[in-house]
Amino acid sequence: MGLFGKKRGDSPGYEDNAALDGFGGYQPSDSPGYSPAPEQAEPKPAPAAEPAPEPQKPAKQPMSRSGRRAMYGFFATLGVIAVAALANNSDRSSDSSSPTPRTPTVYTPSPRVVAPPVTEGWQSVAGADGQVAYDVPPNWTPKPGTVHGWEKGALVPGISMFSSAFVGDGYCPQVKGSRVGGSGMTTVKVADAAAAANKAVNDLAVSAYNPDAGPLSAKIAVEPPQATEFTLGTGKKAPASIVIAEVTLGYAAPCTPKRALVGVQAVDMGDASAALLVYSDQDEQGSADREQILKILKTYRGVPEADRKTITPPPSTLR
Repeated sequence: MGLFGKKRGDSPGYEDNAALDGFGGYQPSDSPGYSPAPEQAEPKPAPAAEPAPEPQKPAKQPMSRSGRRAMYGFFATLGVIAVAALANNSDRSSDSSSPTPRTPTVYTPSPRVVAPPVTEGWQSVAGADGQVAYDVPPNWTPKPGTVHGWEKGALVPGISMFSSAFVGDGYCPQVKGSRVGGSGMTTVKVADAAAAANKAVNDLAVSAYNPDAGPLSAKIAVEPPQATEFTLGTGKKAPASIVIAEVTLGYAAPCTPKRALVGVQAVDMGDASAALLVYSDQDEQGSADREQILKILKTYRGVPEADRKTITPPPSTLR
């Protein structure tokens, strides 16, 4: 199954649980279809001419302490955009050599960086090599290595998110892969934080809560933006904006809610914005209401280097 393998008719969004390049991509030597390149004798190199001596370069002056702090803050925030761009541009597809359920593939996940939660009793979801994180309630399932979202189509803009978390997995037996809600980070190619938050809310609400074939019947009521600040890992502040929207669905189908809420916090990064998105059906067991969505959004933060910890997850079995 590719990154954009599932349609909205199958489940609320698509998901790719496979490791992606930049998220610990790998191909084990015992995996189906793997074959090492044949060994070849290396040709003897021809004698090279004596290289001309390089001109001496002036010694570099050490960067000031304030300059190092500024550069660290820059790269800490830039990492959000770089990883999100990778998530949006990655493309994977399944092939006929994939193992059957009777022949599971065992792999050892690559190390990943985790960060402690800032909300007591909640769980942290880290991204961008642990440079940013957010917290989710204990009934949510963090899946920091998962990219998910909705395909772009003729009628919908589409959106994809990385460093995901979900709530209410399998709540509807009639729909495979059903979920009550989820969350994830993304990049919005809009510099202004309020405008970026509005765009992300609209992209998710339109893409997730309308039928594949149309028409675009969902009604989206967007609240005015709330100005806030995002705390970088260095302790510095960056301007940010929170937008929440209520979606009233205009069609009925199995496991289709009547209402949903979508919330976004977007952070101004200069020529683009980094964003955390949270969405949830309403009136379902375990659903996140407005207060809880707002609480999740406000945990979006940069992580100090001292708080990041690299771990190697236990071996897993894929089926």
